[in-house]
Amino acid sequence: MTLPTAQDWRATTEKRVLLFGMSGLGKTHLSNTLRAAGDWFHYSVDYRIGTRYMGEHIVDNFKREAMRNPFLAELLRSDSIYIASNITFDNLAPLSTYLGKPGDPARGGLPFEEYMLRQQQHRTAEISALLDTAHFVRRAKDLYGYGNFVCDSGGSICEVVDPQDPADPVLTALSQTALMVWIEDTAEHRDALVARFDRAPKPMYYEPGFLRTHWAEYLREHRLDETGVDPDAFIRWMYARALAHRRPRYKAMAENWGVTVQARDVAEVRDEAGFNDLIARALEARG
Repeated sequence: MTLPTAQDWRATTEKRVLLFGMSGLGKTHLSNTLRAAGDWFHYSVDYRIGTRYMGEHIVDNFKREAMRNPFLAELLRSDSIYIASNITFDNLAPLSTYLGKPGDPARGGLPFEEYMLRQQQHRTAEISALLDTAHFVRRAKDLYGYGNFVCDSGGSICEVVDPQDPADPVLTALSQTALMVWIEDTAEHRDALVARFDRAPKPMYYEPGFLRTHWAEYLREHRLDETGVDPDAFIRWMYARALAHRRPRYKAMAENWGVTVQARDVAEVRDEAGFNDLIARALEARG
């Protein structure tokens, strides 16, 4: 892997970066800051997943729920109403709602194997959306004249790649397209993320082996069958474990494929110049 020097980074008129790390550490903050500068194209992997690759699954789920209501069911059958997902860069709730949570159906849970099917759909979609990055770099340049490009990746990127494999197809494609930048957290950040998640737990994607192992552990530890699981309690229990699972994977991605910046420094970025300084310092530190 060959990284640009800090001097090269400052000099180029076509800067391309992919931001990765846990949700809540500043990926979208940086992306929005750069987009607001006026000459950066913002590519959101989660938005691409929710529109291009899982949009039909999401809308079909809405329709399935609507069909339970006789009034809405009749209108749907006669094509008298239209149901769509209003997913945006800032509101990805339709995607996370579709992913769902396993457990007691009376408390909004999904049967575990249905949950795993949706997880697999997300995995396939995420890989495809990540591999679309190069296409959007070209599209941004050819259609809109944007030379600068920022890819806002989902927090689960580390679950669909092998950062230790020098031939990993997704990381190879991404690193050839953009500078990969890990936003590194601290213990304090992790405590804050856990507290935030505890207040508002939301569905996530997990690597399937990790998920199945911890699901079995949760059932055993709490002496439950799957219909007795409180879905929110399970994903709260999983979150801190997911943080611990993901951090070394992010770290390996940065060490083998990119550079690292600190979340506390990201929070101080207010404009494009500040971002460029942040990346230049990371490149200098990398040597």
